Amino acid sequence: MEDQIGVLPAQAIENMIETGALAGQPAIEAAQVQPASLDLRLGNVAYRVRASFLAGEGRSVADRLSEFEMHQIDLTDSAVLEKGCVYVVPLMESLALPQSIQAVANAKSSTGRLDLLTRTITDGGTEFDRIPAGYTGPLYAEICPRSFSVKVRPGMRLNQIRFRSGQAILDDATLKDLHAKTPLVTGGPAVISEGLGFSVDLEPAKGDLVGYRAKPHTGVIDLDLINHYDPADYWEPIHTKDGQIILDPGAFYILVSREAVCIPPLYAAEMAPYLAMVGEFRVHYAGFFDPGFGHAEAGGAGARGVLEVRCHEAPFVLEHGQIVGRLVYEKMAQRPTELYGVGIASNYQGQGLKLSKHFRA
Repeated sequence: MEDQIGVLPAQAIENMIETGALAGQPAIEAAQVQPASLDLRLGNVAYRVRASFLAGEGRSVADRLSEFEMHQIDLTDSAVLEKGCVYVVPLMESLALPQSIQAVANAKSSTGRLDLLTRTITDGGTEFDRIPAGYTGPLYAEICPRSFSVKVRPGMRLNQIRFRSGQAILDDATLKDLHAKTPLVTGGPAVISEGLGFSVDLEPAKGDLVGYRAKPHTGVIDLDLINHYDPADYWEPIHTKDGQIILDPGAFYILVSREAVCIPPLYAAEMAPYLAMVGEFRVHYAGFFDPGFGHAEAGGAGARGVLEVRCHEAPFVLEHGQIVGRLVYEKMAQRPTELYGVGIASNYQGQGLKLSKHFRA
């Protein structure tokens, strides 16, 4: 597998577990392995820290924790992570990567939809969520709840990691060829420029509900409770009849893309900003689309991207069809043994505008 270029599929991840390149205390569970990624589990303690940080070259996260730690929180019987605070949680997994394999981490979809900033940090790390080839050592999650306080326990899976050998990102010419053979997007034009562009939908086919805005003062969300909470207690519905909305500074929104996208089985994709900053708002992304997302072979017929949007210094008018992000496609090193939506618990196959799985439909 190591001599094949691309994102490693589930069967290669399972092989890494068998060979010790991936380890867990307790042992990694089969349910953590996704078609092209591995879910990471929270450990037993959270460190409340004064500020977000990176370890930096030649330094360990443990060293920096001694510098920034305010207090420790035992997660064994559950604990609340407060909105607006920063925590570092050692993860149950550790790495001993081969020199040919690098890794990238990101928040899982449900984590992003709760505006729960979750990033992976490592010893010697100079970037969030980027783990160099050959890294050997522990993994940590930095967690900052921004809209809701959350209740967590050991073993919860808030972020995921994927592995790649070499770089296999599709250039625009290759992406256009792939789209010609297997349509990657419906419901809008294929805008291909450093990836597949997608825009915001503010003119729904039915009704005038276009999104949700997080309420500023809410109760705690227990991340173990699925299909449990009344959306009205946590979200304000956003309606429009003229194809535009005004984003309020500091507010967090859930919107949806106009286009339905498709990830063929031999590819994976990452959501990336169209620009680092578009106007006065920033679109945040859960980050990773597994092979089979929205694909007919995996029970999908295109699936729209959920947009996690935060406005900055000034109110900003967002209009229907405005391009806000792009999907960067990457080749798989091998077809996964299972696809997103087939035989696994896939919460968002065929999705439209949808809150996280914690809220009642």
